[in-house]
Amino acid sequence: MEYRFLGSTGVAVSALCLGTVNFGWTAPTEQCRAVLDRFHQRGGNFIDTADVYTRRGAGIGTAETVLGEWMTDRGVRDEIVVATKVGGRMFAEPTSGGLNRRHILRAVEASLRRLDTDRIDLYQAHWADTDTAITETLSVMGELVTAGKVRYLGLSNFSPWRLTEAIHLARSHGHAPVVTYQGRYSLIQREEFERWYAPLLDAYRLGALAYSPLAAGMLTGKYRRGQPLPAQAARRDQLAPLLSEPNFAIVDAVGDIAEQNGCAPATVALAWLLDSGPAVVPVISANSVEQLDQLLAAPTLRLDRAQAQRLDDVSQWPKPPRWEPRW
Repeated sequence: MEYRFLGSTGVAVSALCLGTVNFGWTAPTEQCRAVLDRFHQRGGNFIDTADVYTRRGAGIGTAETVLGEWMTDRGVRDEIVVATKVGGRMFAEPTSGGLNRRHILRAVEASLRRLDTDRIDLYQAHWADTDTAITETLSVMGELVTAGKVRYLGLSNFSPWRLTEAIHLARSHGHAPVVTYQGRYSLIQREEFERWYAPLLDAYRLGALAYSPLAAGMLTGKYRRGQPLPAQAARRDQLAPLLSEPNFAIVDAVGDIAEQNGCAPATVALAWLLDSGPAVVPVISANSVEQLDQLLAAPTLRLDRAQAQRLDDVSQWPKPPRWEPRW
């Protein structure tokens, strides 16, 4: 396993982060534990979850509970960099949810109990909360860092200007700094991240957690022209907007290069993403050990210049005049 620094923190995390959005949804508990075991055995130390996982399946809190029980059973808490998120509605009361002081203080205690730990390594705001002043959010999350319940702060799914505002307010008000941003990024969904986020993250030395790096499964090669969509409504809704001829051309290129390298298409797609910048850490998920092994091959796959250029060309988005790529 290769390792990268978590933004400017100096904390070394595995180049691939294991996501848990599928825990209790598409993967039952025993399979989840097997995946966690293999990830750890292969040198993975970075695991991302959220308090609302998995609302679609076994219920909110399931993923944190499965992860917490596994870490305790295996005695590996000190070896794992645990990232979780706050902001979703967790309780029945109308005051539940959001990034206000009342909810965050209640939610963090619940996450700590489910994770069976006394600290969260990376605590992330799951979505922007337009009803709560960002200074309130930054203040209470900074207090959690001071109290030792949280080590570092991150943001997810913020607009570029809200992210910029949060970074500056944290600095000017003396709050704990924002060290990571988590957003959607893949060969199929490049433009938003590269146009608006990559320059910002580079300028402020934030780590980039790239979720949906396989574009809802499109880049695994499972979905081709004319094939039926998956039966699961949630997966179907994710895929439908991606079924276009330009995206199928990307899938074709990934498949060709995978065949040339004797590996799975998902391995190629992740290898390209890892090559996109030293601060990028893809957040992967797997329902089985076999799937995970395909993904864990990505850090050691070296695309040759022609292969990398083909992927870049086929997935390119229109650049504005005088565009200056970062990373």
